[in-house]
Amino acid sequence: MELRELKSFVAAVDCGLNVSQAAERLHLVQSAVSQHLARLETELGARLFVRQGKRLTALTPAGTRVLDYARRILAIREDILTVGRDHVDETAGVLRIGTTHTQARYVLPPVIRAFRHTYPHVALQIHQGTPPQLADLAAADTVDFAICTEALAVHPALTTLPCYRWNRSLITPLDHPILERQPLSLELICEYPLITYVFGFTGASRLRSTFARMALEPDVVLSAADTDVIKTYVREGLGVGLIATVAYSARIDADLAVRDLSHLFPWETTFIAYRSDKYLRRFQQRFIELMQGMVQSQGVVGGE
Repeated sequence: MELRELKSFVAAVDCGLNVSQAAERLHLVQSAVSQHLARLETELGARLFVRQGKRLTALTPAGTRVLDYARRILAIREDILTVGRDHVDETAGVLRIGTTHTQARYVLPPVIRAFRHTYPHVALQIHQGTPPQLADLAAADTVDFAICTEALAVHPALTTLPCYRWNRSLITPLDHPILERQPLSLELICEYPLITYVFGFTGASRLRSTFARMALEPDVVLSAADTDVIKTYVREGLGVGLIATVAYSARIDADLAVRDLSHLFPWETTFIAYRSDKYLRRFQQRFIELMQGMVQSQGVVGGE
């Protein structure tokens, strides 16, 4: 069994069982990837794929189990190479960050600014996705770190560290009638069309459960993963918005009124996670330190 066969197997799965795309990703010809897959199945004595003609359509039960081990082997190989790179030059490399739009747009800039000051020769990649996607990317070591609120804390393959806590705010046009009504309550919010995060993003699951505990059903007219989309439709008058407080900028959003809702909703925690057996380079360790300390020092969040 050779590493290149495992690389072709994992690439085929990651490319949706499309062998030609896997070959392109690996900079090989399609026939080479097909040969790698055939040799791997022959050596194992088991079919890894369900086939329709020459087309791969699914993984077999054996293929699913082999995939987990193959990912681990390739990740360990990468860790071995990383140890060497760290001793050759600890100041250069690539840092792959998986995160959501809200984190990338509103939280990470001061952290990345400080990181770049210390490690100007480390290239940064930001991969956006849903929280479950980010957890899987980190577990597969496709990204070095996943940063989000949902899905990370319960993933068995990840080491998960808390970074900061945040809550929510209401945003409206400056002349919206809800601004004249006090106190703000969940019942009051339910009287107006609501725009907020799609389920699974930025604390949306706990937001919905908070309404449910009060036997309330908000009139959610639009949900989105992107905070800027929520702001756009609040500006269009489609409804009032519920967003993470970290995503409101007094400079950029001066045309929107904002009201703190931390008295109505539970506090959320944003985590940074990485594969539990991952070797962390010095610059990766520094990034974690910055995520855990720099956000608060920049005044991004407040206390309870």
